Amino acid sequence: MIHFEDILYLEKGNKIQKKAFQLLKSLNIMDLLARFDPILVGTIPINIAIEGSDLDIICYWEDKAEFERIIKGRFSDSRGFTISESDYSGELSVVSNFMAGNFKVEIFGQNIPTRFQNGYLHMLAEYHLLNEHGEGFRQKVLNLKKSGVKTEPAFCQILGIEGDPYQELLKL
Repeated sequence: MIHFEDILYLEKGNKIQKKAFQLLKSLNIMDLLARFDPILVGTIPINIAIEGSDLDIICYWEDKAEFERIIKGRFSDSRGFTISESDYSGELSVVSNFMAGNFKVEIFGQNIPTRFQNGYLHMLAEYHLLNEHGEGFRQKVLNLKKSGVKTEPAFCQILGIEGDPYQELLKL
């Protein structure tokens, strides 16, 4: 089992994971966001990234204004920087996007502890499915992703799961 809460596992990973580790360390981003309990989630940690996959960092804020201030203060000069508020699964969310190195970076924050956010829960479910079903399954996921299918729908399509893939994966 990978300890996803600490990005050190990336340092010994595949080529994309190593590049992600180097970038995150050079930006000092996890330390900068430490008070918001950041976790890198998505496809890069679980080895199903394709070209163009972004670095998704989820955070837990109790003070939204402080969270926004820190992100703007450090990243507003970054290429393509945006920050906005939206409703995600009925929860107020702050989403910031920018380019760093060759990666798109998304910092996503909610007033929900990171280990209870859907992004983390989806990643854990996908990680367990990848381990359970093996390399052939991983390759099928990658092929669907390369054809334009999003991650959660790809998993559900391969497994023959109907309904909302984002909700169905949470049930696993």
